[in-house]
Amino acid sequence: MKPIESLIRYMLTIDRLDRNGRPVPTQELLNYVNSEMEKRGFHTVTLRTLQRDFVDIDLQFGYKVRSNGREYTIERSSGYLPHRFDELMLDFDLLSALNSDAHLQRYVLAEHHRPVGSQLMFPLIQAIRESRVIEFDYVLYRSDCEVVRKQVAPHFLKESNQRWYLLAKDGDTLKSFGLDRIKDLQVLPRQFVRDESIDVDALFRDCYGIWNDPKMPIEDIELSYDALDGRFLKSVPLHHTQHIVADNVDEFRITLRLRITNDFVMELLSRSRSLTVIRPQSLRERIRKVYEEALKRNSI
Repeated sequence: MKPIESLIRYMLTIDRLDRNGRPVPTQELLNYVNSEMEKRGFHTVTLRTLQRDFVDIDLQFGYKVRSNGREYTIERSSGYLPHRFDELMLDFDLLSALNSDAHLQRYVLAEHHRPVGSQLMFPLIQAIRESRVIEFDYVLYRSDCEVVRKQVAPHFLKESNQRWYLLAKDGDTLKSFGLDRIKDLQVLPRQFVRDESIDVDALFRDCYGIWNDPKMPIEDIELSYDALDGRFLKSVPLHHTQHIVADNVDEFRITLRLRITNDFVMELLSRSRSLTVIRPQSLRERIRKVYEEALKRNSI
């Protein structure tokens, strides 16, 4: 049996049991999983196989499946990882479809982008679940690719802009490490006490991307675009604080409230065709400087 087949079956089981919090009768669960697997071009399974899956679901995802003999329930076990399940799974519905139907590849054009460092996901998840210290070489891009040896306490994995990052305690400080820059990863036998006080959602609430510096102020931002760019920004907002203040044939204007990190500036530049920064003035000057330097480099 292909690994992806088992993985998708785990996902379907978790989704069905965790959907509304009520117990699911045994036959209903089995029928649901087999029906969904058949839709994806995979084999059906017996109840015995499904019961064996429950052990792997607990080990790999931190969900414990319980039964009273007639129906099943699910709950988070001590190994549950507090980052979002659907974020970690990386569009497996599409992946399973492409995997099961060779003809589908003629009209479903996936990017097939595998982030560098993704092979580290499994050992890192295991280390986080078991609260084990890890050690690795880390490449510092901003220091001429200097390599430093790190020993940290891993807490979370976070995805941002098609890259995965490890959030780990380096001493008393929570830092982010790009998986693409981690080399020679070692999971050590030594365990650490996990810091349960970290609110990872709050940690990134006021920023864009992976970089969040609490020393930076949270600022009120106002941006103006033309109507065409506005349509894209309505369908995929820049940030959860995005508020539309004008939306007409001449202008699409929004306000946001967040820290102006480098990641945010890079995102603004990616859709700069009609961008006008209204406020703050410091952001307007920063964008203008980037334009001026780019113009100099590309002048004939």
